[in-house]
Amino acid sequence: MFDSEVWARVPFHFWSAVLFVFGCIVGSFLNVCIYRMPLGKSVISPPSHCPHCNYSIPFYLNVPLVTWLMLHGRCANCRAPISVRYFLVELLTGLMFAGCWVIYGLASPAVALVYCIVMAGLIAATFIDLEHFIIPDEITIGGAVMGFLCSFAVPGLHDARGNAPKALVASFLGIVVGGLLVETVRQAGKLAFGRMKLALDGETKVFFGETGMVLPDREVPYEEIFYRKSDAIRFRAKRVELADRCLIDVDVALSPLKLKIAGEEFNPEQNLYMEAVTNQIVLPREAMGFGDVKFMAAIGAFLGWQATIFSLVVSSFIGAIVGGTLILLKRHERSSPIPYGPYIAAAAAIWIFAHKPIMDWFRRTILGA
Repeated sequence: MFDSEVWARVPFHFWSAVLFVFGCIVGSFLNVCIYRMPLGKSVISPPSHCPHCNYSIPFYLNVPLVTWLMLHGRCANCRAPISVRYFLVELLTGLMFAGCWVIYGLASPAVALVYCIVMAGLIAATFIDLEHFIIPDEITIGGAVMGFLCSFAVPGLHDARGNAPKALVASFLGIVVGGLLVETVRQAGKLAFGRMKLALDGETKVFFGETGMVLPDREVPYEEIFYRKSDAIRFRAKRVELADRCLIDVDVALSPLKLKIAGEEFNPEQNLYMEAVTNQIVLPREAMGFGDVKFMAAIGAFLGWQATIFSLVVSSFIGAIVGGTLILLKRHERSSPIPYGPYIAAAAAIWIFAHKPIMDWFRRTILGA
């Protein structure tokens, strides 16, 4: 099936066009995954439908790229706008699939097709992380398992053509090095930047309501503070007023699951109102989430340990450039988190498309070989 001579019986760029069209179709499915996975919904059932009016989209109105353009980005039934993201994901996936074929198809159709799988995962992870600050386990853990199995089936992924055991070792090393490398960075970042102290003037009153923390000059939604269930707002309060009591000089810790005051625990959903007087609040902050650790392990399973080191280094540069630019343009607050998954994905894509010239340059310039 993956014999290069068999594929060569058809003009090379016929397959380029086929991979582009197939990529657009996969991109349509990725849009379903991007929308449903973070919500815990099935990506299979129900069939594609409008999120505004639940109109079940017939097959003839579900043609990648064409339908969105034909309907001017609107639902055929209720005319509600459909995000341009749907069009961009389909187009990007088609281009990435075609690019994988153009670069690797002549030498190894199998490697080209596996890289298409990797690209699909990178794209889905990028758009989910941008919107929800998470990368689902189906992509990370599932990707690591898939990468290990693909390494066995296609040893050429690790330049071990015909040597499946060698490819499996390379894949396993990629998983271990990728995961440990990013976990080390994550733990170091947590030690250095794990808490952000917010100093307040004198005896400042802070209100905690249903949707956020209200400071004298602004309201901070909880969704901008809590990114995982273990995150907590901590402070020493001179006075805390609840709906039915008042407490003096106590430690307070508020997380999505519980409110702890002076060793006593409350259900935050049953204490929707709290007023505290304090001069400092400690907010949770992390340089990187554990999803990024698993994501890098999945990348290592497909691409090997060298790719994980490259992806970590290059993603940090991309993140610094993009984040710094957004801050300078005042499109992003310095203290607000930025999803790191998209930068890892971009670096991994660069490795896929250009790792051979990159490694050749490294050997010539750095090693002098």
